[in-house]
Amino acid sequence: MAHTSRRSFIQSSAAAAGAAAFAAPSVVLGVRGANDRVRVGMVGLGGRMRSHIGSLAGIAKSDNVEIAAICDCDQSKLATASKSYPELEGLKLTTYTDQRKLFDDPSIDAVSFSTQDHWHALQTIWACQAGKDVYVEKPPTWCIWEGRKMVEAARKYGRMVQIGTQNRSSPNVVEGMQKLKEGAIGKLYMARGMTYKMRGNLGKHNPRPVPEGLNWDAWVGPAKMVEFSSFHHRRWYWIDNFASGDVANQTVHDIDKIRWGLGLDEHPVTVMSMGDRFVPGEDDDADTPNTQAFLCKWADHKVLVSFEFRHWYSNSEAGMRDQYPFVAPNQCVGEIFFGSEGYMIFPDYSSYYTFLGPKNEPGPFKTAGPGIDWSDESIPHFRNWVGAIRSRKHEDLNADVEQGHRSTTVCHLAKISCKLGRSVHFDPKTERFVNDPEADKYLKREYREPYVVPETV
Repeated sequence: MAHTSRRSFIQSSAAAAGAAAFAAPSVVLGVRGANDRVRVGMVGLGGRMRSHIGSLAGIAKSDNVEIAAICDCDQSKLATASKSYPELEGLKLTTYTDQRKLFDDPSIDAVSFSTQDHWHALQTIWACQAGKDVYVEKPPTWCIWEGRKMVEAARKYGRMVQIGTQNRSSPNVVEGMQKLKEGAIGKLYMARGMTYKMRGNLGKHNPRPVPEGLNWDAWVGPAKMVEFSSFHHRRWYWIDNFASGDVANQTVHDIDKIRWGLGLDEHPVTVMSMGDRFVPGEDDDADTPNTQAFLCKWADHKVLVSFEFRHWYSNSEAGMRDQYPFVAPNQCVGEIFFGSEGYMIFPDYSSYYTFLGPKNEPGPFKTAGPGIDWSDESIPHFRNWVGAIRSRKHEDLNADVEQGHRSTTVCHLAKISCKLGRSVHFDPKTERFVNDPEADKYLKREYREPYVVPETV
């Protein structure tokens, strides 16, 4: 370890020790009128925030929404925000480097989070305690236990918490799901999801000093403190300390749609999964699988759910990628529903296609067509969130936190099964494993003081 890297590491660790008793933001419960302006604070100025800002800017006039504040623990991102997000140019923005101060701002009504997975639960709970409504990116949790705490906080403080599974608000996806419910492909017996994306080698962890202006302690937050490197800072998606890897990244979108299409409103009772890091990830420092498959069984539904993801060269399935391309080239991402009369595919966020009988004859379909602007694909989801903020009914949310918790739990069960190298059996009511103390150890993580998700929210 280089001397300068060690010094930066010790300084950031000391900062945590010196802040030993953060108080949760004071509770400010508010109810807005139907025509009141909704003022939103944006936390986490990374790549996904482009969709958040673009969507809210797109409905600012029509839905009386104002982007009022931005927050990031990296001062360089605050300084270049208007260049990174042109929609912010000319806005009167309050800027924060500490999200807790944004939560305490009484002029802010709601908060939109695009941060690392390991932060989602705690910051959502803090925001709910401060009386803010929340839009939080998927996956909402790092572990199963966090999901229940998020639901409890949303209900206790009467907050509208929308999860960023935006397929729930896509008109064409909604139509396809309705067709499934109406029996377009007959009686459903199985669904299969897949995410074949070219990730490649993700690099190495080479510690170096923390860049000036970045509060590394705040960035690491609830996770285990590690030395700074561009690998941790940029590749966190595939590092277990900060995220679950691809088993809960793109996968949560697909599992959410599969649950929706099959009417699976409870947790599965059995999950079996296998996976590991294979070519080309054998020589990098990521520690989550780059190739994994899992099967799920529900207690009261005679259906089978399977899922698979891969990070390297792969085939297309059911025409997805080659005939029906996803957002980016060479990606096969989507879901296939199988029924007694045919099958239906959802190859992207705004299309479905049906194929009937032994000759796979085309049935009902709807597509966004070529040239879709994927930067606008979240607008209906944010509009739905703003509508629920005004109605004060969480039932109006298309992706309420409870639904996000259920879909992400499937992903976590697959993660745990893979870690253990065996099937796991889950009790949907207690949200614990059945007579399996070894598996129960994975329900909750150890939190780094003072960034602790509370037992009582």
